[in-house]
Amino acid sequence: MKTKFSGLLLCALAGSGLLQAANPYLPLWEHIPDGEPYVFDDPDVKGRKRVYIYGSHDIERSAYCGRNQVVWSADVDSLDRWRYDGVIFESVSDGAGNFLRGDGRGDILYAPDVTEVTAPDGSKLYYLYPNTQNDGRTGQIAVSSRPDGPFKVCNWDASDPRRCYGILGFDPGVLTDDDGRVYGYWGFGRSHAAELDPATMCTPLKGTEVIEDMIGGFETDSLFRFFEASSIRKIKDKYVLVYSRMSAPDEWGLPAVNYTLAYAYSDAPLGPWTYGGTIIDARGRDTDAEGKTIPTTTPYGNTHGSILQIGPQWYVFYHRQTGLDEYARQAMVSPIEVTVEEGPGGKVTISEAELTSEGFELNGLDPRRRHAAGIASVTMGPEPVKHEYPLNVYSGPWFEPFYLYGKSIADPYAEDINIGRVVNCTDGSTVGWKYFNFDLLPDARNPKLLLGLIPQGIDGTIEIFTDAPWKGKAKPVGSIALRSDMAADPVVLTAPLKFKKPLSGRVPLYLVFSSPEKGKSMATLETIAFE
Repeated sequence: MKTKFSGLLLCALAGSGLLQAANPYLPLWEHIPDGEPYVFDDPDVKGRKRVYIYGSHDIERSAYCGRNQVVWSADVDSLDRWRYDGVIFESVSDGAGNFLRGDGRGDILYAPDVTEVTAPDGSKLYYLYPNTQNDGRTGQIAVSSRPDGPFKVCNWDASDPRRCYGILGFDPGVLTDDDGRVYGYWGFGRSHAAELDPATMCTPLKGTEVIEDMIGGFETDSLFRFFEASSIRKIKDKYVLVYSRMSAPDEWGLPAVNYTLAYAYSDAPLGPWTYGGTIIDARGRDTDAEGKTIPTTTPYGNTHGSILQIGPQWYVFYHRQTGLDEYARQAMVSPIEVTVEEGPGGKVTISEAELTSEGFELNGLDPRRRHAAGIASVTMGPEPVKHEYPLNVYSGPWFEPFYLYGKSIADPYAEDINIGRVVNCTDGSTVGWKYFNFDLLPDARNPKLLLGLIPQGIDGTIEIFTDAPWKGKAKPVGSIALRSDMAADPVVLTAPLKFKKPLSGRVPLYLVFSSPEKGKSMATLETIAFE
């Protein structure tokens, strides 16, 4: 069994049986961006497989990422029960065992990747590319006999114990092909790739060269528009490169952002590549009543992730922005469809995913459960969000970050710590959840909304919709009154919902806030449920 690491002290992980499969699918106090998902053998349960999420760790709070990398995992048949597997890597000491920094702190670690290598005897090694970019220590690689670590650096430079050898740069992605050949991908603004020597896992194979500008960068190319976040997958006989794409100015009628994941595909691991399209747009792109494209949630930020098949279902893993800056990102997932035409020149088609609150609950959220409001998938203010890098300036709702790292936790999903609040719900704001499964309600004809919130001393009304209010034709199905004399204490307010006919299947829910007092928060949303 693996020895657990200190840092986040999780005990009794079997816990109370509380489950979490909604978006974000990890506990709401955890901030794992750049998630690279893989299915590997469970090293402790013979014959079982687990999904492992390798990512950065947004715990610095005033800058991207953190000084350690952790892993969460779940059995492939229990995607609603994620387990914290501990700190798997820190870059604290050099090759000679001396501190890299005088204060003993480790390097900041950016978006990583992992690849599995099978030896002739059937044993497996896992190579972690933790992506350090400190004092020339790029290209660091660490190895372990387990997918959950611990990982130990294996490419220190013999001539300088403070540096590593290798060519992999920003946002490394690595593929070990079926024939044992290894390929590396990296880049920021420009896309680079190379076949790697399997003896080192980080240097070019003898007789090969690094490919510069493997696909076009966003400053020089009008189609691929590569920005960062190289992630490589092999699907049947095709190679699929998932990456963060900088959209073109006014593409879809919106400003340019690198808040989307796109893909390219090829018959060979190093190209040539065909552009495939967008897999996920983390802005929640939609159209209003006039057909104009609008974002339905935070429109600015970055995202990084990849695709994975778990059982028969394909998913795209990515991250969303929370807070007022770009330093509190959360792991997200959405189902996709992937089809491959095998043979030379065959097409790879990946559907564009919808940003929802569902996560792995593909049939819709259970409306009988009390959910944290922070799983909302729609947050729209009365005015467009302004971006002042790295800050977003909101006229309306945003997700309030919550942290627990470093504290003892008996159950990572316990309701009293799995807190996700939506704050700054001003006049003209909309908050929504897509979707709830109304088939699970015992009385879908006369349901009641139970909304947990903290009043902010403002008179106003919250109207409730089950159709998108920004389309211009939706009618409210209920309302909640807020009064200025309400105490600023947590309270659950109940609203009967009235429909022309009972709702069934997957149904969205939207709250629209109105008040004569403009620009002031009417309430902080805490929980949502139905009865």
